[in-house]
Amino acid sequence: MIPIRDTIPSKTFPFLTILIIIANVIVFIYQSMMTDRQFLSFIHEYGLVPANYANFAELFQSFSPAVYFPFISNMFLHGNWFHLISNMWILWLFGDNIEDRMGHFRYFLFYILTGIAAGIVHFLFNLTSQIPAVGASGAIAGIMGAYMLLFPNSRIVTLIPIFIIIPLFIRIPAVIYLIVWFISQLFYGTIQVFAGGMAGGVGWWAHIGGFIAGLLSHRFFIKYEKYN
Repeated sequence: MIPIRDTIPSKTFPFLTILIIIANVIVFIYQSMMTDRQFLSFIHEYGLVPANYANFAELFQSFSPAVYFPFISNMFLHGNWFHLISNMWILWLFGDNIEDRMGHFRYFLFYILTGIAAGIVHFLFNLTSQIPAVGASGAIAGIMGAYMLLFPNSRIVTLIPIFIIIPLFIRIPAVIYLIVWFISQLFYGTIQVFAGGMAGGVGWWAHIGGFIAGLLSHRFFIKYEKYN
């Protein structure tokens, strides 16, 4: 299923969503100009490597922001063009409405904090992993969690390819679409736990953590004026 658009127009221009997308594209272009060795070094330095945080005692003694910066910087890194485009498309689809409800500053703060929560959950389920976790999907999952509760009457226009060449467009209630998506993340996340690694190279628990963080915290970020 490929989400095409939602049915709720935003009332304000989503310039922060656009800025986040631009930032991700610029970083990816910068990555693309690197040699393979430079790229791997860059990803290991600014991606989230859980094994780097395995020594809790040592970490608690460190007050250097640089030590924890990968919990933020990993949100702006992507492994390839498909990874980038798919993430930015979902951000564009859901982000404008959440930015509309929260206001620009609160929305950006929400995005960063749910992304950090996603990184923490990923770390907790992959304590010994030396694979750098990169991508905006954890923070975007937080936006999806908020969207499910803030726009329960929305519909997601979804493309379902039939025999590859025959497109079928259906309107799926946002609540149903997002619940099914979340259950799929739980399913693959559970497989990851039993497999002892990132199943398919995807940080399923980052998605789960971000989504739950969005569900639980969105109410603290929405604007309080009446919204029709």
